[in-house]
Amino acid sequence: MSRLLICSEVDLPSVNMRRFLLEQGGWEDMGSDGVCTYLGRGDAVMMSMPDMHVRHESPDREAESFGIKVDEIVVMSKHSAKSGMPALTAHPIGNYHGNDFGGRPETLVPASPALMTDALRRIVRYNGEEGTQTCFEVTHHGPFTEKPTFYIEIGSDESNWGNLTAAATLARVISDLDPDSDAPALVGIGGGHYAPRFTEVALKYKASFGHMVPNYQMEGRDDEDVVRMMKAACEATGTRTVYVHRKSMKKPEERRIASLIASAGLEQVQSADLEPLDGSRRTSL
Repeated sequence: MSRLLICSEVDLPSVNMRRFLLEQGGWEDMGSDGVCTYLGRGDAVMMSMPDMHVRHESPDREAESFGIKVDEIVVMSKHSAKSGMPALTAHPIGNYHGNDFGGRPETLVPASPALMTDALRRIVRYNGEEGTQTCFEVTHHGPFTEKPTFYIEIGSDESNWGNLTAAATLARVISDLDPDSDAPALVGIGGGHYAPRFTEVALKYKASFGHMVPNYQMEGRDDEDVVRMMKAACEATGTRTVYVHRKSMKKPEERRIASLIASAGLEQVQSADLEPLDGSRRTSL
């Protein structure tokens, strides 16, 4: 697999992650396409761009035009949140509705469930700083790409973006990625933006999460639109299996979502259906 690592020169955490990746050694200069520069190491290529990656559409096509084979993409980025809480996160990209932050309207980028879930587990394992939120975020923002992509981020504001320990941690995560391709891929349905249930399930069970459809994307939407989102999430994740954060919904909404899942021809699983990572007895979350 050829992995494209994307760095934005105007994104401080992105630049710092690149710094620590370069300190690991072994990178070779591959030149420039006139906009972006490229460095190679084994099956990985690091693409550095002068603008924000969230607005840099189709970076995979640009890299391939330069002669780089792209199978999957990891984007190194800052994470912004009003809370200002220190955070290390990973998330898939695309838009369920509008495209205010890049990408295409109502278009999801292919997810990378095994790779992104392995990244989350390593983030939790490698993080040594107490008080840091380590979790999935749900699907949001651009850019549009045709290759499986996820973002790995340092948050949540200016006081955290320059954290070199966090950058070193995520650089180590990126270098060590070794996904379990045998784990079932799941789409998460329900919950909030920081996906606590899907994060918990990924840390306890042999399952890989791709796209996630939070409650706020489904609120006020008719059945047709909710089914559209769930089908799009499954297609872009390469699965027909969903995991619902049932406790995040009132009973009538939970029954509605279950009915829509069945009507869409999708399969719903619970944690009791999944194999624990540690081999212990299964329990339902």
